Amino acid sequence: MKNIKLVLFTTLASIMLLAVSNNAAAYGQNGHRIIGQIAEWHLTPVTKQAIEKLLSGDHLPEVTTWADEMRSSPDKKWWSRTKWHYISLNTIDDFKPDTYKFEDEVKDVYTGIRKAIDVLSSPKSKQQEKEFYLRFLTHLVGDLHMPLHVGRAEDKGGNTIQVEFFREKMNLHTLWDTKLIESQNLSFTEFARFINTTDTKLVSNYVSTQPRDWVVESFNLRDDVYDIKDGEFSYDYIYRHMPTVKDQLRKGGIRLAGILNAIFDPNVKVGKNGVKIK
Repeated sequence: MKNIKLVLFTTLASIMLLAVSNNAAAYGQNGHRIIGQIAEWHLTPVTKQAIEKLLSGDHLPEVTTWADEMRSSPDKKWWSRTKWHYISLNTIDDFKPDTYKFEDEVKDVYTGIRKAIDVLSSPKSKQQEKEFYLRFLTHLVGDLHMPLHVGRAEDKGGNTIQVEFFREKMNLHTLWDTKLIESQNLSFTEFARFINTTDTKLVSNYVSTQPRDWVVESFNLRDDVYDIKDGEFSYDYIYRHMPTVKDQLRKGGIRLAGILNAIFDPNVKVGKNGVKIK
């Protein structure tokens, strides 16, 4: 009887832990999957084949949420990687991209992306390292395209700013990371299909930028995001901000594909600014 009770207790505890972990992991999943889906559509066949081997057959929309899901791990090393998901800037002058060095520890989302690109580009990197950084890269590119991941330290990227969205209380970060996207009532594949583009000029413009440009871009968008007035939002807020949300998701997906094509496909041409583009 004691053994039965122990098994039941252990099972219930595991279910409760799984529920908590899933709740934590569900944060912003659709946004990352939309970016992953768009990126997958813009990969060259050579790139697609190369990353399929590193991802053990998993697809990009699946792995884009891995970095968040691993934050539920009891392994303490994942706690220190929380800082990889954002960069806090009071002014744009606080951003010092030229101080990045490959051997340095990752300290924010920008250096995380740079590190991932360098590891994946190096012939000296081990298979396990490439698998790890590829999964992280798919997530971090998405994070950097959400303006509040380039937020203010004082409010933790909007996490301490309370607002109401259709009378539901939440923080500003959650509104932008999750609720605005969910307000469209679309699956991630539907959302991705609706905002994807095959406009070659637009795609070329997107991929001809670098991660340091994306930091500045999100920083410049955040003032409008922080302008919350009375903090009570509904349809008018969706109308005002959804174009920005869609634009950032589309850019994130196409730019992720651009990075991956630049790393894995030797047939991709190099643009004048050093970014490889078709």
